[in-house]
Amino acid sequence: MDNSTLFISFVLSAYENVGLLKYLYFTIISLLYIAIVFANTMLIVVISMERKLHQPMYLFLCSLFVNELYGSAAVLPFLMVQVLSDTHVVPAHYCYLQIYIIYTYASIEFCNLAAMAYDRYVSICYPLQYHVIMTSNRVIMIIMLLWIYSFIKFSITLSLSVSLTMCGNTINKVYCNNYSLVQLACSDTTVNNYYGLFGIVLSVAVPVIPISFSYIKILGICLRSSKETRQKALSTCTPHLASLINFSFGCCFEILQSRFDMTHVPAVLRIIISLYFLVCQPLFNPVLYGFNLSTIKQQCKTLFLRKYAIQG
Repeated sequence: MDNSTLFISFVLSAYENVGLLKYLYFTIISLLYIAIVFANTMLIVVISMERKLHQPMYLFLCSLFVNELYGSAAVLPFLMVQVLSDTHVVPAHYCYLQIYIIYTYASIEFCNLAAMAYDRYVSICYPLQYHVIMTSNRVIMIIMLLWIYSFIKFSITLSLSVSLTMCGNTINKVYCNNYSLVQLACSDTTVNNYYGLFGIVLSVAVPVIPISFSYIKILGICLRSSKETRQKALSTCTPHLASLINFSFGCCFEILQSRFDMTHVPAVLRIIISLYFLVCQPLFNPVLYGFNLSTIKQQCKTLFLRKYAIQG
């Protein structure tokens, strides 16, 4: 017997009735989103306006900050509405759009970090040829390719999910998730599962290979170079490694929660874990790069002092 139904909406069941605390949660989420938008936008403006920052590393950072705005826009405004709502129902078309943005955000983030690792490798291992190898046109082409690659890769995944026949519409999350949609399907999901596995391999292998290659080469150079070279490598690679580790942990938390039974974990903790890579990374990167890279700090000061001087 076919129990399938054409659902026009999905119910997000991970929300709990928290009473008046919902206004506190709304305030916290609002402040987080304002901080994310302000920090990332400010750094994008600084990098765009200052010609001194029109260099490969800062162009990759600009792409990273744009992606933070892109990913957080799919989740945090939605959470603000859902926290205040009593129904937690999301239209199907918005659910699919949210899934698309979240997954492409994750792919772009990982690929962007891989491109930045390669940039650091060229800078440290081939300093004299750096500007010949990493030209502005080449960097822009790399950025365009990693965005297009992520969009195309997940467009296929989402098209397979949209075509599924659903036998339920309850998702045990605080936002829409592709894996949860596939679990709700009562039609054949063999193609989805195979392409999903292929997509995971692509999502991991494509960034991990250049990251591993770059850091193996950087480590090799550091082991046989001067103390000054090692200090340069450490100062330029530390923010990147910190960002990479933070994002990888966040993704691992989300994958573990989606694939394994986490009912023994408190609901609030499950929600925090699932949102970690979507909230902490967009906050972490601007703070990490804004405070650690002296060039950006200096240009921020210059830009704001110039603004106040004009107003005065």
